Amino acid sequence: MMGHSKCVEFLISQGAKVDLVDVKGQTAMYIAVVNGHLDCVKILLKGGADPNGSRLHETTPIYHAAQVGRVDILQELIRFNADVDVDYRVEERVYFGTRTLATLSVCPLFISAACHHFPCFRILLNAGANPNYNYNGPVSREALVRGSGRGREALVRGRASCILDAVLKLGCKPAFVRLLLDHGADPYLVPWDELDPETMFRFKVNAEALRIYQEAKRNPKSLMHLCRITIRKIMGKERLSCISSLELPEIIKRFMFHED
Repeated sequence: MMGHSKCVEFLISQGAKVDLVDVKGQTAMYIAVVNGHLDCVKILLKGGADPNGSRLHETTPIYHAAQVGRVDILQELIRFNADVDVDYRVEERVYFGTRTLATLSVCPLFISAACHHFPCFRILLNAGANPNYNYNGPVSREALVRGSGRGREALVRGRASCILDAVLKLGCKPAFVRLLLDHGADPYLVPWDELDPETMFRFKVNAEALRIYQEAKRNPKSLMHLCRITIRKIMGKERLSCISSLELPEIIKRFMFHED
């Protein structure tokens, strides 16, 4: 908690176990992230600490870094292969007859949007965060299509069905929507095309962001765009960082990292 990096380094050199947990299930890594001690985070990671923290605790280091907007800590955790989608608070429930996640709020990508930390949002997506993360974990379009009546009304007026739905209802700026769509978010997972004025006002939906989403539903993506999404998906988030070391033209590398 105190951020004494020299002490942390010395203790590790003397054989201290880096992933021990306290009575709350918190690891030293999680405590270092919560208290914003980047030096301690770096030392712990180099000492072999798990960047994902402990399953005994309700949340993860990467979730907290995304929540408070610590880009430097987020980048360091990702550099040591932290899972950009993981959160240990996930519960499973039956919704539309499928096994589902209890809430989107457990997702690091969601919390970065909810707190309007665009740099963190961009970093998570570039590191391979699932742009279609929704209540069913892996996308279940069939479950959403089957939703009707009270179920669909609950999705439209209440909790979001996927990250894109959440970003719209959170009133995020257009850049969030563009970036999500650019990384492969499926606009057809959002179970509505327009919101009534009352709902628009209650959720403070950004009009320009809404327009971008509606346009994405009308216009299919280019073949080049689909190729990039497919290649990144095949590589998997664990290997995306390897793109920079491939013998490829720099323009291709930048394209794969969405830096075009």
